[in-house]
Amino acid sequence: MMVTKGRFMTIVQSSAGFDLHEAPLWEYLATTSEPDSHHVRALLDKARDLGGLDLEDLVPLMAVEDPELLAELFATARFVKESIYGRRLVLFAPLYVSNRCSNECSYCAFRARNQEVVRRALSQEEIAEETRILIRDGHKRVLLVAGESHARDSLDYILESIATVYGVKEGPGEIRRVNVNIAPLTTEDFRRLKGAGIGTYQIFQETYHHDTYAQVHLGGRKTDYRWRVQAIDRAMTAGLDDCGLGVLFGLADWRFELLALMTHIRHLETTFGVGPHTISVPRLEPATGAPLAQQPPAPVDDRSFLKIVALLRLAVPYTGLIMSTRETAALRRETLALGVSQISAGSRTNPGGYTADRRDDMSQFSLGDHRSLDEVIQDITRLGYVPSFCTGCYRLGRTGADFMDLARPGDIKDHCDPNAASTFQEYLMDYATPATRAQGEQALDGFIAGMGDSAARYARTMVAKVRQGRRDVYR
Repeated sequence: MMVTKGRFMTIVQSSAGFDLHEAPLWEYLATTSEPDSHHVRALLDKARDLGGLDLEDLVPLMAVEDPELLAELFATARFVKESIYGRRLVLFAPLYVSNRCSNECSYCAFRARNQEVVRRALSQEEIAEETRILIRDGHKRVLLVAGESHARDSLDYILESIATVYGVKEGPGEIRRVNVNIAPLTTEDFRRLKGAGIGTYQIFQETYHHDTYAQVHLGGRKTDYRWRVQAIDRAMTAGLDDCGLGVLFGLADWRFELLALMTHIRHLETTFGVGPHTISVPRLEPATGAPLAQQPPAPVDDRSFLKIVALLRLAVPYTGLIMSTRETAALRRETLALGVSQISAGSRTNPGGYTADRRDDMSQFSLGDHRSLDEVIQDITRLGYVPSFCTGCYRLGRTGADFMDLARPGDIKDHCDPNAASTFQEYLMDYATPATRAQGEQALDGFIAGMGDSAARYARTMVAKVRQGRRDVYR
């Protein structure tokens, strides 16, 4: 076993994978005071170089409360976000196929002993119908989600469900990439999951704080902290080099969670040469039959939540930040400028929710944004963003370290921006309402005009092909 000690952190790296010694993090947080403005501005200057921030850099920035310094922090996050992602914003939808679960998580409606939720695992025919509805809305990528059932055949069900989603064709559309959020697997089973052609494997630790983790996970395989926290090690060992992390903010002190998350990221970078492809930032929301969700143990107010998004953008500038429909439309708008690069839209969080249009029945948590995909697109284009349904990188092998090798020098824009343009043009022609199409065409023209010469040439050529009837044009 190798132990790597920094001034304020300890990473324990063994053959099993990541583990966390949290005492040094708490010790440093306990000694934090209002940071010096010169130090804060020096850190913000460092972030503007787009090289990210160290763990030690985050703690004084977390303590910023002065309105002027906080405004500068937010402005720096916006600079970093727009320097790397421009005005491009990736859209997707979750597809819940099952709410059967063997775990007892006190904050979740899917918990095993919750009698207020009707259990359901969709048949393959039902999954196909849900997929058709998402395609008719205009979606090209989905996040497949299932309760963490540990039945012997559960992975077979997931693999069959992925194949079903990929197999659905509806008019000119199809789902081109399935990302997955399911229970931790063995290394061998992760290899099977990779063989299904998924994009990103996503898993949330929920909380990195050991005591809190034990207090809120009361039964099932999920009680094993290390089995869960080392899932990404096993996934990457199996060849799944596009993985997503996340914290459920509201369970423990958000400052500790942020430092622990960054420690996990640095471990992945050191061990595998690449960190997570995405980071999700959900806050604890009310859930049927889950009293803890009504009163979060460590609630995160809106200003702190915006600070979390901004700090993550400064710390890991090339990692996608995901914002779900847990948050209200107004708050989601604010996060777009601070670092969020991917959002869900038109979401349902219950199995069969798209077919039945039951927004809350059997849902995992309450939604804050109930707007349709078209309404979200009209809103974000009004704000100057261009939606992207691109899946080109996955299908051309630009994942993991290969993606980051293009992202760090800024070369990925030459691929992602034209792909965003062509996929948005598809949406405007095939699915948009007349008002959204008119507004979107104007936004798309401005987006292409703002690209570099090479990317703009590709974008205009690709968009022209779409307008001539071609689909799935990407580079």
